[in-house]
Amino acid sequence: MGNTISLEIHLFICSCFCYNYFTGQAGNIFRILVNGKGVNMQGRIHSLESFGTVDGPGTRFVVFVQGCPMRCAYCHNPDTWEMNGGTMMEPAYIIEQYERNSAFYQNGGGLTVTGGEPLMQVDFLTELFTLAKEKNIHTCIDSSGIAFNPSNTAWLEKLDKLMTLTDLVMLDIKHIDPDKHRELTSQPNQHILEFASYLNEKKVDMWIRHVVVPGLTDNDKYLFDLGYFIGQFDNLKALDVLPYHTMGEAKYKKLGLPYKLAGVPAMDKEKVVEKKQVILDGIKKRRAEKK
Repeated sequence: MGNTISLEIHLFICSCFCYNYFTGQAGNIFRILVNGKGVNMQGRIHSLESFGTVDGPGTRFVVFVQGCPMRCAYCHNPDTWEMNGGTMMEPAYIIEQYERNSAFYQNGGGLTVTGGEPLMQVDFLTELFTLAKEKNIHTCIDSSGIAFNPSNTAWLEKLDKLMTLTDLVMLDIKHIDPDKHRELTSQPNQHILEFASYLNEKKVDMWIRHVVVPGLTDNDKYLFDLGYFIGQFDNLKALDVLPYHTMGEAKYKKLGLPYKLAGVPAMDKEKVVEKKQVILDGIKKRRAEKK
C-alpha cells in the first residue's frame, strides 16, 4: 500500500525478579520485549526522596521500593509491605530525577535504594545501578537481607552481578537470636546472617544497623552476641545503633493495622549510647581472637 510501512512488533511481558519463597508471591517487575529486545525494565516503587540524610554517607537520593516479606513489629513503613502496590518506574526515569539535584549529592552522597526490601527486585536494581555507575554515582542498598537464598543458584548469579555495581550495603539485623528474630519479624534470620557472610566474601562494604527497642532488642547478652558475630567481618565499615521511636504508630491507625508495640515507650537516646558500647565490646572480643 504505497508508503505504508509494515512494522511487526512482538510484545510479551515476563517476570524477571526472584520468587518470594516466604510468601509464595513475586515482586512484580516487568520487561517489555519489542522484537526480542528489552526496552523497558520497570520496578515497583513506593516513593522517591530527594534529600535523605540517614540513608548512607552524605546527602542521598533515596528510592523506596514496594514489597517486603518481613513484618517487623516496629516497621515505620507498613505501606511498603504489599507486593503488588506501588508505582511502576523505569531506571532511566529515576536517574533523571537524581540528576535534577545532583549538585547536592557531590558531598560524598549518592543513590540509596531502600524499602520495602530492595533485593526482591534484583533485576531492576541491576539495571538501575548500571545506569548509575555510568555516571559515577555512589550506590547503596539498605536491606534486611531476608531475600538472600544461597540455594537458588540462578538468583545468586544475578546477585553476584548486582554486587559488582554496589558500593555499600546497609544491613539491618533485627535480632541475633533466631527465636527472638522470628517473634519480632515473623521470619527466620538464618539467611540474613548468611548474607552478611556473603557480603564479606564479595568484599562489599557493609554498615550494620540495629534498632534498640525497650524490652525487645535491648538485652545486653544478645547485643554482645550481635557484636561478636559481626566482628568477624573485614568489610564492616560502620555500626548504626538506632533508638526505637513511636512516630510510625499513626500510620498503622491510618491503614487500619494493629500496632504490635502499642504502649512501648520510645528508647532513651542516652541509653542507646550504652547499648552501642555493648555491641562494640562484642566486636572487639571477636577481633582480638582473630589476631
